[in-house]
Amino acid sequence: MGRQMGISGHSRAWRAIILACGLAWLGPVAGLRADTLDSSAPEVVAKTAEPFGLPASPLLGGDLVQKWLGVRRRLDDELVQLALCDGDRDGCVSPAALQFLAIVDAAREREGRARFGEINRAINLAVRAMSDLAQYGEIDVWTSPLVTLTRGAGDCEDYAIAKFVALRLAGVSPEGLRIVIVHDAARGEDHAIAAAKLDGRWLTLDNRRMAMIEDIDAGNDRPIFVFDHDGVRRYEAAPLLARAPERDPAPTVALNAAVQPGVVFPAN
Repeated sequence: MGRQMGISGHSRAWRAIILACGLAWLGPVAGLRADTLDSSAPEVVAKTAEPFGLPASPLLGGDLVQKWLGVRRRLDDELVQLALCDGDRDGCVSPAALQFLAIVDAAREREGRARFGEINRAINLAVRAMSDLAQYGEIDVWTSPLVTLTRGAGDCEDYAIAKFVALRLAGVSPEGLRIVIVHDAARGEDHAIAAAKLDGRWLTLDNRRMAMIEDIDAGNDRPIFVFDHDGVRRYEAAPLLARAPERDPAPTVALNAAVQPGVVFPAN
């Protein structure tokens, strides 16, 4: 009885969050042009608004915008499936949906940094690192969370998308959530991470490590593109060791009770 009451309460919360998420993730589709910056935008995003503390300009269209719009459309379908499964978990026929619901539920039991760490840890452990070429025979396939969990494997952007959605459903504001494409100079490759804002600081959730670090301490990463509920933006030309404006000193590595130190995942 207590479990059923708990599920009922969670279901109401989930329906409200899913409705809000659906509205937030929906974006305009018409009027997109290939690989162009939005010259009508009044100004680039304020310098402190984005991870890495650098300005970024909206993209009107191109492959990345189309790819992100495609992901958001699939997310709309998955949110409906998650809502149905949350309303009747015993009758849910999707193991991936139940697994994702459990990850979100566990995160909602925590607060602040520990909530982020729970999602970072759980998704890192639930997904095996595998390239798109090995898995699909194609390059650069972006999958939604339930597809990723069903297959049990994905590359960096699949981890990042799953974390982005899980964080949102766990109650994190859309204004404090991003997916960032960076160029990792040490490895000589591009890489996707999720970023979440806590107390004015951006923490990065990376499939290559269990520990979360602040954006300003990712010294080898040069941000290129940033994605959120509003769309896609391109960072202005940035130096390798991008530093945010001076802030009060604080610990930069988050090792909460949910995170096991010393675990590093391979690239992508």
